[in-house]
Amino acid sequence: MIKHRKPTTPGRRKSSVVDYRAVLTKNTPEKSLLTSINSMSGRNSRGVITVRHKGGRNKRMYRLVDFKQKRLDIDAIVKSIEYDPNRSGFIALITYTDGIKSYILSPAKLEVGQRLTFSKQAPLTIGNRLTLEFIPVGTEIYNLELFPGKGGQIIRSAGSAGQVLAVEENYALVKLPSGEVRKVHKTVYASIGRVSNEAHMLENIGKAGRNRWRGVRPAVRGSAMNPVDHPHGGGEGRQPIGLKSPKTPWGKIALGKKTRKKNKTSNKFIISRRK
Repeated sequence: MIKHRKPTTPGRRKSSVVDYRAVLTKNTPEKSLLTSINSMSGRNSRGVITVRHKGGRNKRMYRLVDFKQKRLDIDAIVKSIEYDPNRSGFIALITYTDGIKSYILSPAKLEVGQRLTFSKQAPLTIGNRLTLEFIPVGTEIYNLELFPGKGGQIIRSAGSAGQVLAVEENYALVKLPSGEVRKVHKTVYASIGRVSNEAHMLENIGKAGRNRWRGVRPAVRGSAMNPVDHPHGGGEGRQPIGLKSPKTPWGKIALGKKTRKKNKTSNKFIISRRK
């Protein structure tokens, strides 16, 4: 649910936020599942800026989210739905029947007090985790493994979901959120449902300061620079690009250039490319 701000200032006139109070059930994170995280501000180990437009941000702690969920055949109960500053979706605090606590990616419509099961052949209810070979065709899934035992690697952002299209011999066909259809081994695990916080993409930042809180620094348009600084620079006023194709400041083609390796080993698993 999106909450629109009252236009009391120019910055709040068009800004909107997700109404966390309507979804989240706990404000403070579980201390035993927190660890510190350093802000590198786009710099590598030598202190050289390798990613531009990153800078100071609000301090944050890292939540130890369990993407593998390898404690199989042990029931868990959802204790709370929480905010995570390190990802777009919400996370859920669960407690196993033996007392161990853990964070998992929260699916949409997950409720506090709900009982979850992670097993090779678990019931088909939202939040449960099982192997692809036992998931019916057409079911929505998230937090999908690419290799058995590796843990969930894809379909983890807010509101995203994949779909099981078929199970053939040793492989299952999965349609990813991008539209790509990919073969994945049928013994990999996936969670049932869709990632929470579907309204994330409807947020309007409203003012530059909110991006600064997140560590995003200003970016200067190439057309506003001089020719020596950018391929789009120069001219009087707002000039067109003047090139056959847009290029980066370093002269590389920026739009439409295919960057995937032609002989990549995983090409054989892609049935149809994203549109």
